[in-house]
Amino acid sequence: METRPVVPGGIAATIELGGDLTVSRLGFGAIWLTGEGIWGSPPDRDGAKAVLRKAVELGVNFIDTADSYGPGFSEELIAEALHPYPGDLVIATKGGLERPGPLQWSVNGRPEHLIEACEGSLRRLRLERIPLYQLHLPDPDVPLEDSIGALVTLKDQGKIRHIGLSNVDEAQVRRARLLTSIVSVQNRYNVPDRRSEQLVDLCAREKLAFLPWAPLQDADETPLVREIARRHQVTPRQIVLAWLLARSPTILPIPGTSSVPHLEENVAATAVRLTAAEVSSLTEHAG
Repeated sequence: METRPVVPGGIAATIELGGDLTVSRLGFGAIWLTGEGIWGSPPDRDGAKAVLRKAVELGVNFIDTADSYGPGFSEELIAEALHPYPGDLVIATKGGLERPGPLQWSVNGRPEHLIEACEGSLRRLRLERIPLYQLHLPDPDVPLEDSIGALVTLKDQGKIRHIGLSNVDEAQVRRARLLTSIVSVQNRYNVPDRRSEQLVDLCAREKLAFLPWAPLQDADETPLVREIARRHQVTPRQIVLAWLLARSPTILPIPGTSSVPHLEENVAATAVRLTAAEVSSLTEHAG
C-alpha cells in the first residue's frame, strides 16, 4: 500500500524571481478553484478558500492564477481567502485569453485588452501592483512586440513588478527579452510531454524560473513512475514532483488541486529524495 511522508514543517528550497523575490520551490496553481470546465464559482467556496489558507500554512508562498480562470473567480477567491496578504506571498497572474464558455478559450493579445485585463486582475486581487504578470499565450494575429509593449507600459506605470511568458517557444522568449526583462516561462512540461525540454535548459542558463503547467498529467499511468513510487513507498504524483525539483533548480512546480489532502500530498513530495539514477531515468524517459 502506498503511503505519504509526513508533511514537512516548511519547504526548504527556494528560487529567486527577478533578483528580488524569493519564493519556496513548490508553488500552488489556482486553476482548479473554479466551477466545472474552469468556469464560474466553485461548488464549495469555503472549501476552496480553505485550500488556499492551508497552502500558505504549509509554506507555499507562490500562487499562480489567471484572469481567465473562472473567469475572474480564481483571483477573487485568492483575495477573499488571503487578503491582507502575508509579506512574503507572491501572486502571479496572467492575461491574454478570453473565455466564451466552459472549457472554451480564445486568445486576445491586443495591447488594449491586456491593459484592461491587468486592471481587472488588480481589482480582484486587491493589489496595487502584481508581483508577476504573464502573457498567457502569444496572439498569432498581434505582433508579439505589441503585446509585450503593453506589459512594459504597465510595468512603467508601477502596476506590475515583473513580466513572464507562458506557452511560448525559444524564439519568442528571445524576441521578448530584446524588449524587456523576462523573469519566468510557464509551459506545459511533465514526464511524457518534453516539448519544452530545451526551454528548461535555457531558463537554467539565463536564470529564469520555469513554471511547468500540467506537471502531474499521466503520473499514475506511467510505469516507470509507478515503479519508483513503489520503491520509495510514496505516490506516483509525489515522485513526479520530486523529479521536477531535482531535474533543474530553475523549475518551480505549481501543481493545482481543490483538495486539502491532495495539497498535503503535493507538499510532502518536497521531502522525497530520488537517487541520481532515478532522476536520470525519469529525465531520459519519453512517452
